[in-house]
Amino acid sequence: MLFNSYQFIFLFLPLTLLGFLVIARKSRELSIFWLVLASLFFYGWWNPVYLFLIIASMLLNYLFGWLLGGKGGYTERQRRWILGLGITLNLSALGYYKYAGFFIENINVITGVDYNLGTIILPLAISFFTFQQIAYLVDAFRGITREYKFLHYALFVTFFPQLIAGPIVHHKEMLPQFLTGPSSRKIIENLSIGITIFAIGLFKKAVLADNAALYASPVFSTAESGETLSFFVAWGGALAYTMQLYFDFSGYSDMAIGGARMFGIKLPLNFHSPYKATNIVEFWRRWHMTLSRFLRDYLYIPLGGNKLGPIKRYRNLFLTMLLGGLWHGAGWTFVVWGALHGFYLITNHAWHRVRKFMSSANYSPASSAAKSLAWAITFVAVIIGWVFFRATDFSSALVILEGMAGFNGFELPNAVMARLGQLGVLLRDLGVGTYLGGGTQFVLTYLWVIPLTLVAVLFPNTQQIMSRFEPALSPYHHPESDNHSITLMLPLKWSPTGRWAALTALVGTLGVLALTSVSEFLYFQF
Repeated sequence: MLFNSYQFIFLFLPLTLLGFLVIARKSRELSIFWLVLASLFFYGWWNPVYLFLIIASMLLNYLFGWLLGGKGGYTERQRRWILGLGITLNLSALGYYKYAGFFIENINVITGVDYNLGTIILPLAISFFTFQQIAYLVDAFRGITREYKFLHYALFVTFFPQLIAGPIVHHKEMLPQFLTGPSSRKIIENLSIGITIFAIGLFKKAVLADNAALYASPVFSTAESGETLSFFVAWGGALAYTMQLYFDFSGYSDMAIGGARMFGIKLPLNFHSPYKATNIVEFWRRWHMTLSRFLRDYLYIPLGGNKLGPIKRYRNLFLTMLLGGLWHGAGWTFVVWGALHGFYLITNHAWHRVRKFMSSANYSPASSAAKSLAWAITFVAVIIGWVFFRATDFSSALVILEGMAGFNGFELPNAVMARLGQLGVLLRDLGVGTYLGGGTQFVLTYLWVIPLTLVAVLFPNTQQIMSRFEPALSPYHHPESDNHSITLMLPLKWSPTGRWAALTALVGTLGVLALTSVSEFLYFQF
């Protein structure tokens, strides 16, 4: 059940919310039980069989957390073995369902054999609830968490707004909120704030992201077939996917925060205008912030972080991003994407060391032009990474990158070149598709990606517009991280009045609706 589906918006969400508000007036524990049942129903909607998996996972991890919390009187060494066993079991389940097929496929290629595990269907959200529970076990071992009832723990794992696409939440962020619950005086406030944020996210997903996908998919399909792409066509497809992914993830993050807020729960911020970043470190402070936090706290820092000198720090950064890439999907293109970002982060940190040395030698601060150049380099580097992230294989990714590099020429599509001279006729005649012919797709691609890029780079984001209402939690700052850690919260500078927020939303909505209408007309004419 997707957040943008009719079943969710018109049936599941209102019925769950109504039941919660009614039951919460009588019993907080019963309202939590209601949310757990609703969340399990939400999860089982896709495939009821995997309800057994998530329930078994919760039971097992709750038991391990109970043991690690000191209830068994175990020694430090025994507790380490318990933690290791718990993490191993979690990663084994994740590895089987998500990576077993990928592993066997590569073994077959290397050895020339033909092993077959059969069809393994990837359980929904297994990466999210596995990482979330690993964090719980580690924090139980460290003494950060305390014992909770299984019902509360089950809601922490299954709470449906954050179950499918994150954010990856911490027990200490969520469980206290579940236990205290919202004040009855704030029900209307929470509903209005939550519905507003959810509606903005729904618009981003259903209108902006889904329409951008119409112009990204044909280009990547063409590359997959082996056809060459010219410069502008390749860049159009890459930019369209860049915007599709941005508004899809941003929209889902908003819908998760808005959906949770309707129940009086604040989720941590997971997305903060990453395409405004002027370096790759800042990009990862803004993109998938809770995943970055998890990788930092439970992988990068345990590997040694920045405590062992620059060389080992770069090694730790590279390994962290390599595994982060593999987390996103079982494929070599995801590994390359992670390796690219590992290389980007190493380069960025090395450059920072050079800048710090030059600064001590009276090096002047970066000018506006230098900052703009830094933004452009960062944005292009991110787009190149997204090509590998989206491509089905190396060959199709290379086809697109060759086109973006200009290896196949810089000419506009012939249909566009042949019809540009008829611009006056196009303005007088509604049959635009007929005149543009095969160039319609190309023109509409840029008609979408240019405005969407401007919105992503220049406009305030949802959290800034709604900042007066504290819409989300800030990802916490780990005491062991330095000034260049990858998840520090950036300041929200734009805090308009309600009137300005409403006006901004109205103008933006009308503008994009007009763009959507024109684009759809041209698309169907073609």
